[in-house]
Amino acid sequence: MSIQTIHVTASRDYDVLIGSGLLKETGKHLRAVHAPCRVAVISDSNVAALYMDTVLASLKEEGFETLPFRFPAGERSKTLDVVSGMLDFIANHHLTRTDLIVALGGGVTGDMAGFAAATYLRGIDYVQIPTTLLAAVDSSVGGKTAVDLRAGKNLVGAFKQPLCVLCDIDTFDTLPEEVFRDGCAECIKYGVLESPSLLKIFSEGTAKEHIADVVAESVRIKADYVAKDEFDTGVRRFLNLGHTIGHAVERTAKYSLMHGHCVAIGMVMISRAGEKLGLTEPGTTDALIRICETNGLPVSCDYSAEALLESALSDKKRRGEQITLILPKKLGACMEHTVPVSELESILRLGKETSV
Repeated sequence: MSIQTIHVTASRDYDVLIGSGLLKETGKHLRAVHAPCRVAVISDSNVAALYMDTVLASLKEEGFETLPFRFPAGERSKTLDVVSGMLDFIANHHLTRTDLIVALGGGVTGDMAGFAAATYLRGIDYVQIPTTLLAAVDSSVGGKTAVDLRAGKNLVGAFKQPLCVLCDIDTFDTLPEEVFRDGCAECIKYGVLESPSLLKIFSEGTAKEHIADVVAESVRIKADYVAKDEFDTGVRRFLNLGHTIGHAVERTAKYSLMHGHCVAIGMVMISRAGEKLGLTEPGTTDALIRICETNGLPVSCDYSAEALLESALSDKKRRGEQITLILPKKLGACMEHTVPVSELESILRLGKETSV
């Protein structure tokens, strides 16, 4: 299969390579953007068992010295304590600013390794190698890195663009079905924002048959938002569609629900609220529910508006006593809707109620 390349324009430009068999060529692709050096390869316990040896062998073949670091898999590892251990490992092996960090894994790994790269020696280069659909189309592109606090998700972080992104679509073959579907939610989000071609694929339930094109189109859309607004102060906020409510669901569930599943719930709820407020075209929510259900994604949750509100109040998108929500005008076009925080509970109620 040929490699598709999406160029990301940011404070440092880089390419996202999408194709089959890229893990075995990791060393070759890294050598194209960086001289051989010491490389800390960071991965969680699940992904390391599957792919660490392949990546290490490829890097060594091209003259890189490898330093593997593994941490326990799961969102609960996404803490300052685990990152501190990661940084101690890197420092104890005397990495310098001419060395590299490689993030091999899903979104948790990419966020944590990226944050370590942003902060170690005030910044060293790193490479993203996403192994989940969710990470490939979302967290690996755009330079956002972060860890969670008890008070909320991704509250401590930094912007740090990678040197490159290598997306080997073969890694999706080892994903549990639930994890693959989790990534579908973010791709559907891009479709709701502006891509009829993505919506068609997901309406037909044929994402796996078109996975390389799904990833490329999703990354292309995200790269366009990043180019226009790298530091998330304007138009890039549209990528938060479904996330204010989705993050609230995720936190209320104590992270027992997967991120993409929560985003799907959040998109449906904000669309339903938009329809009731007269801002969203009638029928949009029903169409979105059909797409989500076709791809095995949830469209509702049992948590009360009051419980979700408590979690939503720590959202990073809050600005003082206002919060900007992204909601669909219709499938394929969205809008910003800024409201006082005092109105958020009402919007959550509208999003939960199925009767009109």
